[in-house]
Amino acid sequence: MRILVLGATGYLGGHVVARLRALPDTRVLVAGRSPGADVAVDLAADRRRDLARALEPAAPDAVVNCAGATGGDAVTLAEVNARGPAVLCAALREAAPAARLVHLGSAAEYGPGTPGERVPESAPTRPAGPYGATKLAGTVAVTASGLDAVVLRVGNPVGPGAPPTGLPGRVAALLADAGDDPDAALRLGDLSAHRDFVDVRDVAWAARLAATAAGPLPPVLNIGGGAAVPVRELVRALAGVAGFRGRIVEAGGGGSARSAQVSWQCSDITAAGDALGWRPSHSLDASVAALWAAAAATAHTAEGVPAP
Repeated sequence: MRILVLGATGYLGGHVVARLRALPDTRVLVAGRSPGADVAVDLAADRRRDLARALEPAAPDAVVNCAGATGGDAVTLAEVNARGPAVLCAALREAAPAARLVHLGSAAEYGPGTPGERVPESAPTRPAGPYGATKLAGTVAVTASGLDAVVLRVGNPVGPGAPPTGLPGRVAALLADAGDDPDAALRLGDLSAHRDFVDVRDVAWAARLAATAAGPLPPVLNIGGGAAVPVRELVRALAGVAGFRGRIVEAGGGGSARSAQVSWQCSDITAAGDALGWRPSHSLDASVAALWAAAAATAHTAEGVPAP
């Protein structure tokens, strides 16, 4: 089997590639802009015909699109999250029409949830900002493509390698800088929102199952932890495993606009269990511990000190 992965150098993509490479009798090819890519492509800029010509020699049986932007202005978000999936689908219809396409979407496509309720795939989509809106546009492009395709709507990923562009990775980096200083203060925004955290390794497992599943799949599947957790709880758990001795200060409006608009997010993951036999296998405590271990090792390496 030949599986092509786009966005392999990103947080989710790196874990997906690692999971796929463990498959027997499978060749995993990487597509992207990095010099080491097997297939040179740029979903934000390539024209359909050029992309099709690049993809055709790879002859993939499945394509996993992990490429996406979480930050930047509306133009950048639209180029990567909306145009990217659309041009990929158009190119695949020419170059590999029989390939299974697995596209990583986002729970942000749903927008604000109702406290106490889990959101199924059939729920209305009401994204609260450009990120969710552009991810939704990408989902529509995939589900309307006519390809053998599935969108995995991912909750808030957490776990080893979380980047500082997201809250878990940013908090881990701040904790690494603070060390064991009892006078340190971790200054963050409002942490009262509830989020559906899912371990990045469980996301990668879902992508692997979706890429290799026999027969057609539902057009959209939620991939989350299945529970709404206060962001404050995640931060405190991370501070605890890091041995942080200072103070956590919530500075009111210091959080992101997206967090302020969406106070509750929780996905119903029943359909993923039915279609893929998938359920999350890592607890939030395990995810936090793995995140901190990776962040601490990175911090020690950067300082020239061997990781403990």
